[in-house]
Amino acid sequence: MKKENRKMAQILLGKEVTAALNERIKGNVAALQEKGVNPTLCIIRVGENPSDISYEKGATKRCETLGVACEKILLPEDVAQEELLTVIDKVNKDDHIHGVLLFRPLPKHLDQAVIENALAAEKDVDCMTDLSMSGVFTGKKIGFPPCTPQACMEILDYYGIDCKGKNAVVIGRSLVVGKPAAMMLMGKNATVTVCHTKTVDVPAIAREADILISCAGVLNSLTKEYVRPGQVVIDVSINWDPEKINKKGGKGAIAGDAVFDEVEPIVEAITPVPGGVGSVTTSVLVGHVVEAAMRKFA
Repeated sequence: MKKENRKMAQILLGKEVTAALNERIKGNVAALQEKGVNPTLCIIRVGENPSDISYEKGATKRCETLGVACEKILLPEDVAQEELLTVIDKVNKDDHIHGVLLFRPLPKHLDQAVIENALAAEKDVDCMTDLSMSGVFTGKKIGFPPCTPQACMEILDYYGIDCKGKNAVVIGRSLVVGKPAAMMLMGKNATVTVCHTKTVDVPAIAREADILISCAGVLNSLTKEYVRPGQVVIDVSINWDPEKINKKGGKGAIAGDAVFDEVEPIVEAITPVPGGVGSVTTSVLVGHVVEAAMRKFA
């Protein structure tokens, strides 16, 4: 039997984007250090959430690699709201700290909205404050966009995917990814449609996209019915798939929204999970810290 020859989709690997982004960041760090400025990130962690600790380790290591200082303020799970607000006020006033990352969600006894908006927008490197989010929607440099949708844009830029005049569909409308990603795509002159749980016939809409960003956070939700040849698919979500074979040969591994084996043979290009968007976000975070320092000393 004659084997069917098919064109493989381009795999949009995050590590290549990260390498290019890291070189750019290093250059900016060197320029700042020549002026006597050491860009500094302050991480504030409340409690001992394992996922927070894991991200903290990754961010700390990336900072070290790129020449950015990293300070940590670790607070107990039962910290009083006034104490946390005092800590935020202190880092706001500390001129040698350029960016602040506060892990969320916070414990339920804390008023998260009040605490988030206590941070100075110019130090808000992961779009925690309403002011930073307003910057995303107005196109003004107020604070910084969320790291994950910014990582999506970095991937599109690195691989030379022009958004101008293209139809883009975003599946998911969260303030963390979906809505800011839509605004950032519009900033690149794409025509954007946002789909959500109340959208009628999402597959039909998704098939019309030239660029499809899936951030639904639902395992195996993006099937072959959602895609067509010629599309670029950015799979943002990180889900746990108990049936996926992991590197050790056992079952259980992280996966995106896409049923990769179904979608990849059809589309033009796709990000893998893992190894795609998630691998870029930490460098985006560190890049925001460096940019915050550059804005201050421009």
